[in-house]
Amino acid sequence: MTQRRTQTDRSITAAGLAHLLARLDADADRAAAEYERLRLMLVKFFDWRGAWSPDECADDTIDRLAASLERETTIDDVRRYAYGVARRVLLERLRRQAQAPIESHPDLSSLHVASRSAEPSAIRECFARCLDELPDESRALVLDYYVSGGKARIDNRQRLARSLAVSDNTLRSRVHRIRHRLERCVQACMAAATTSRAFPTRAGEDQ
Repeated sequence: MTQRRTQTDRSITAAGLAHLLARLDADADRAAAEYERLRLMLVKFFDWRGAWSPDECADDTIDRLAASLERETTIDDVRRYAYGVARRVLLERLRRQAQAPIESHPDLSSLHVASRSAEPSAIRECFARCLDELPDESRALVLDYYVSGGKARIDNRQRLARSLAVSDNTLRSRVHRIRHRLERCVQACMAAATTSRAFPTRAGEDQ
C-alpha cells in the first residue's frame, strides 16, 4: 500500500491541523486518538470502494476538511462532514482513474479488439467510453487490479482480495468478467465506428 504522504506533499497548515484537533476533542491526547481513528476510517472507506491510493485520498479529505473548518463556523458534526468531503474526493478519484489512458494499464492495453489496424486514438476513445459505462465499483476494481507492476502488483491484488473479503481466485474471476465485458463493448464500439466511416451520413439527411 502506498505510504502516507509527507507533510510537504499536503495542503494542510499547522493552524488548520490545530483547529481540526480542537474540534475533534478539547483534550489533546483524546484529539490525537480521534484524528487517527478518523483517518483510519477514511482509509477503509476509500479502500473498500477501489480508490487508489486510499491513504492519499484520506489525507486529501482531511486537508480539505481542515480548510473548511477554518472557513466555516456552521459545521456542527465534524465526522459527518468529513464523510461528505470523502464522497466528493471519491467521485473525483474514480473519475480520474476512469480517464487514465489505456497505455497506463499494460494488461488492459492488450484487449482483444477485432480491428487492431484501427487508429490508436479511436481505440482509446472506445475504451474510455466503455469504461465510463461500467458501474463505478466495477470500473474502479478493474483499474485498481491492473495498477503497478512486479511485486507491487502482487501486493495490490492481495490487498484487493482482502478488502473485498474474497479469495484470489474469486477476485481473478470477477476481474475476468469485467475485462470480458470491456472487450465486447470495445469491439462493438469499433465496429460501429467502422460502419459510420464506411457509410457517412449525407448532408441534410436525418440523423
